Amino acid sequence: MKKALIINGHQPFPSSPGRLNARYADLAATALKARSFEVRTVASADPWNIDDQVENQLWADLIFVQFPLNSMSVPWSLKRYLDEVYTAGMDGRLAKGDGRTRSDQSKQYGSGGMMGGKTYALSVTLNAPESAFSDPAQTLFAGRSLDQLLAPIHINFAFFGLQSQTTFAAYDVTKNPQTERDFARFKSHIAAFDL
Repeated sequence: MKKALIINGHQPFPSSPGRLNARYADLAATALKARSFEVRTVASADPWNIDDQVENQLWADLIFVQFPLNSMSVPWSLKRYLDEVYTAGMDGRLAKGDGRTRSDQSKQYGSGGMMGGKTYALSVTLNAPESAFSDPAQTLFAGRSLDQLLAPIHINFAFFGLQSQTTFAAYDVTKNPQTERDFARFKSHIAAFDL
């Protein structure tokens, strides 16, 4: 049986308690269980233990991260989770340092990841419309795609040897929500994962 760790990266605040991201995390758990996955979940805003979370990373075949785009990046509690858990795993559990050695100068930075054979998936909710991305005429992102905006998160997972599934995005969730349509797309998206 394959195993999935679902990380709900929403950080609650008064105008956004996190119901939408919690719903996506629940839908992911249901869809993955339907594909015979054993599922564990963690919310980055709740208390968690670093060593338990490093073990969850080792246990999982798929690390699924659900979060809203906040200030063009991940919420602070998710950033804290990623920083603390992955830094703790640099002790040889998730990576052997950065991969370089003084005795072999040919080894590249970022080649020490020990999580090869595992995958990760990002699922993002955001207020920006889809049309804001990948269009050079849109001034804010200047033609960048959502995955280019999320490059630091992708690079973090690549550092540890994980392979990416396709990113899911629910766009325009505040000004022009298409919630039921997005939920249907999300279920199809997870059903299409190459696992």
